[in-house]
Amino acid sequence: MSASETYGPALERDIWHIYREFFDLAERRRRWNLRDDIPWDQCNPATSPAVADVVESFCAVELFLPDYVGKFLPLVRGTRGRAWFAANWGYEESKHSLALQEWLVKSGHRTEEQIEEVQSWAVIGEWHLPTDDVRGLACYTMAQELATWLHYRNLRKLLAGSDPALDKVLGLLAIDERAHYDFYVKVMRLHLADDREGTVEQLRRVLNGFSMPATHLLADSRRRVEQVRRLNLFNEDLFYAEVMLPILDALGVEKRELKNRAMQKKSLPAPTA
Repeated sequence: MSASETYGPALERDIWHIYREFFDLAERRRRWNLRDDIPWDQCNPATSPAVADVVESFCAVELFLPDYVGKFLPLVRGTRGRAWFAANWGYEESKHSLALQEWLVKSGHRTEEQIEEVQSWAVIGEWHLPTDDVRGLACYTMAQELATWLHYRNLRKLLAGSDPALDKVLGLLAIDERAHYDFYVKVMRLHLADDREGTVEQLRRVLNGFSMPATHLLADSRRRVEQVRRLNLFNEDLFYAEVMLPILDALGVEKRELKNRAMQKKSLPAPTA
């Protein structure tokens, strides 16, 4: 069953209008050029190897883009707003991957051969959708985009301008991620208006069990996650304070709604034979 059949043509038309606003704003303000808009001559070879490792991890997660787009599009191919957004999102994320790779090589932290080795991880491993529910995926992607923005923002703050090229890359990527998040906030508001109880349940599932995509598929995944924690780029406390709470605030959902729904399910009598 398509999203339009599940949620109705009126809701899908509204999502199309949200996409057109998103696209028009991107064309006017956000489009950037990989070659011309980043000061590649200002890469800093002395940037910490730990930072380079984290950038490589960001880059590796982006390499699963064929899985992200290829597995999501079939679910939404009949709804223009969702499908066209997915196509545009894939284009922008591919630029992110290229920009991160470019910095790794131009800064001297990685060779082209090492980048090719990283690319092989996306061939060996395969990412799977966390759910086949379109509304649940919108919940997950909304949280993931804000969490990714948080990673980039915090790494940029850590660098404090010491690497102008990487600072610019992270700034451009963060702006894109925030725009993706804003798109999904608007979509989720429509879902809340359409079915608040069902949408809050999806939010509860996603926010209570959230993890960043594909990190478990990376080589040395545990070490890479620990590096992110050690640099204080992302952890459970940051997720709660700077992802979960802002999402609930943006959607007008109270924390008690998530808790109440969970408590109601626990308090239901056990089925009898």
